[in-house]
Amino acid sequence: MKIPFYDFSREQSCIGDDVRCAIDRVLASDRFILGNELELFEKEFARICSCRYAVGVASGTDALFLALKAMGTGPGDEVITVSHSFAATALAILYTGATPVFVDIEDNSYHMDPDLLEKAITPKTKAIIPVHLYGACAPMSAIKEIAEKHRVYVLEDACQAHGALYRVNPAGSLGDAAAFSFYPTKNLGAYGDAGMITTNDAELYEKLLLLRNYGQRNRYHYEMVGYNSRLDEMQAAVLRAKLTRLAQWTGKRQEIASKYVSGIGNIDLLGLNLEMGSTHVYYLYVIAVKDRDGLMAHLSERGIQTLIHYPVPIHLHNPFKDAKIIGKLRNTETRASQILSIPMHPFLHDDEIGWIVDSVKGYYA
Repeated sequence: MKIPFYDFSREQSCIGDDVRCAIDRVLASDRFILGNELELFEKEFARICSCRYAVGVASGTDALFLALKAMGTGPGDEVITVSHSFAATALAILYTGATPVFVDIEDNSYHMDPDLLEKAITPKTKAIIPVHLYGACAPMSAIKEIAEKHRVYVLEDACQAHGALYRVNPAGSLGDAAAFSFYPTKNLGAYGDAGMITTNDAELYEKLLLLRNYGQRNRYHYEMVGYNSRLDEMQAAVLRAKLTRLAQWTGKRQEIASKYVSGIGNIDLLGLNLEMGSTHVYYLYVIAVKDRDGLMAHLSERGIQTLIHYPVPIHLHNPFKDAKIIGKLRNTETRASQILSIPMHPFLHDDEIGWIVDSVKGYYA
């Protein structure tokens, strides 16, 4: 049996006709930038995030960067985040000229440790970026309490958490603003790069509209230094076609995850710890195991493709050598040596799920 990590062909078999209709609709409109498809998608996505506003941008990275810019982040500022994430989380901070400040993750999760957060705050702190990693939300209640005490912004990195709930509230509505990615592999993925910023703050919203479009409100009249970062009509139309399936696909991911949990059991060194009213949408299904490399090779021999998200913590990469590190980041570095992502998408078949479970268990038998 051959089980690739992703399988876009199955998605196409499911929704190909809907996507082609969406693309044809854009072609017939003769409007490819900042048109009706984007306007409708922004409203629809804001609704599922329980937010007043959504601003479509070119990528998840730009969503993080432009949100920080709208918050006034720049040289001399510090932004606190975690090192256990995709590099874009910290790159967006560098793009503003600010300094990334890394705190460790909790010993029982992949998320920012709130107990360490307050120690990292200084008069230079402009914002905190908690990362909703792999599809579950960071401990936002404790993080927001600290942020409010020190009057700093909270920017959710929700790039992997479309539709996730934290204490019944959706990702995207939990901070001052949130950044989403629609990279093709995401739970809600475009057929190219695309991103979104959500917020309930009218002032941030107005700034974001300018920042994504050269700083202009009216054509050729520039109010600030802006950027070219617009979610185009073609991608917006594709995403609208997929958005109607998001809840169904999320349910399927959760169903597969429950089979993994019951089948793999205590082989996973890090169990799932969700607060009451919170959900996991399983962008990735990640296990922490002993002898990760041996298991990875064993699964490959059995036709199962696996990946590592993320093998080297951000703070150990050269571009971040001048970042501030609070403490030793021991949990971050330990998890990087243990984690393994096994196939997770809503089009996996039952026999494939069974094969994956049996293969993982078989290695440790």
